[in-house]
Amino acid sequence: MVKNVMKNILIALIFFAYCGSFSQETVVSELQITGLKRTKESFIRKLVKVKPGSTYDSLRVATDIERLKRLPGVANAEVVVKQNQDSGYQITYAIEENFTIIPGLSIATDNNGEFAYRVSLFEFNLFGRNQIFGGFYQRDVFDSYGGYWEAPYLFTNKFGIGINYKNLVSQEPIFLENNNTINYKFDTRAFELNFLYEFDFHNRAEVGVNISKEEYDFIEGNLPAEIPTRLSANKIAYRGEYEYNDIDIDYQYVSGFRSLLDFRFVTGGEGLLDDFFIGRNDFEYFRRIGKRGNWANRLRLAYASNDDTPFAPFAVDNQLNIRGAGNTIDRGTAAIVLNTEYRHTLYEKGWFVVQSNVFVDTGTWRNPGGELVELVDGSTLRFYPGAGIRLIHKRIFNAVFRLDYGYGIGNDATNGITFGIGQYF
Repeated sequence: MVKNVMKNILIALIFFAYCGSFSQETVVSELQITGLKRTKESFIRKLVKVKPGSTYDSLRVATDIERLKRLPGVANAEVVVKQNQDSGYQITYAIEENFTIIPGLSIATDNNGEFAYRVSLFEFNLFGRNQIFGGFYQRDVFDSYGGYWEAPYLFTNKFGIGINYKNLVSQEPIFLENNNTINYKFDTRAFELNFLYEFDFHNRAEVGVNISKEEYDFIEGNLPAEIPTRLSANKIAYRGEYEYNDIDIDYQYVSGFRSLLDFRFVTGGEGLLDDFFIGRNDFEYFRRIGKRGNWANRLRLAYASNDDTPFAPFAVDNQLNIRGAGNTIDRGTAAIVLNTEYRHTLYEKGWFVVQSNVFVDTGTWRNPGGELVELVDGSTLRFYPGAGIRLIHKRIFNAVFRLDYGYGIGNDATNGITFGIGQYF
């Protein structure tokens, strides 16, 4: 009897010793973070999911690395894992930081055919916590300015806030029947507050409110009797955004899939500026091609319920969707736009990359007062192939200087150069 009891106790001790050694081997005993200069280590430790004392999970480690590489302040991140049978896993996240105080400049032709530009200055790693803060000044016939602050992880590692104010003034062409184009001065002053929440590594959402005052003042053109010379509205827009992100970033190379849905319910208008719903979804797909190639695609679906107003929300524009088309050459109340391009690294040494680009931008629009069938019947189709060049600094956030030339095919097609900072999409 005593012998059996002793035997059972010995077996139990061996079992618990085995379990203890097994759990010790699978525990993260130490997490080191190296390479930080401006980013706060406390911020990184708050953000990552691997914690000292937690069970080792290789998938969680890989997710942390991808999460870090998405931060504006991080150029690249790698992991070193050492297993010690006595103390568990020692993990080191080696981070290479971006330079994040970024000036911006875009140059275009305004709707008077004159010189237009936009200058900006943004800090993408404010306080070392990857908060975004900055503003812009724009000259596009008239003067505009705006300021932004976004702190995605202000409250927790999932919950943050964003605030922006914009005073945008521009000359806007309004396209009527029989090729009649009239010009308005468009002035909008808007304050926006958003709350940001990250459900998990792949899914995040924003909800917010935008309070604005819009004014349209007639400038020139053959104004029909039913179109007023001045319109104004005090509007409140309730907005939401949902993003699914399964993107892998390796410096200038991108692979994976991303979907971004943005929608607004706009209230407070009347007449030609009546209340409406507006929604847009961008589907993006990226694939590595060999060692130096990258295939990039964006499908944009857009719809607005105010289908009978000439003040349509979606524009055909160089900087937005169709390279080479020109500056705000048409408007629509629904759109299907496909941008596809092949990027190829021609030269890479250290921090500097030269990348070539060949692309096709194509899209269809529903004209104001038109039918949805216009999106598929070919009557509004625009087709613009082209080529371009990219100069990239690998250790400065979003430092991609691009120059594209698009050539339109079809009746009344145009061609032209588009310059900007950052990849087109």
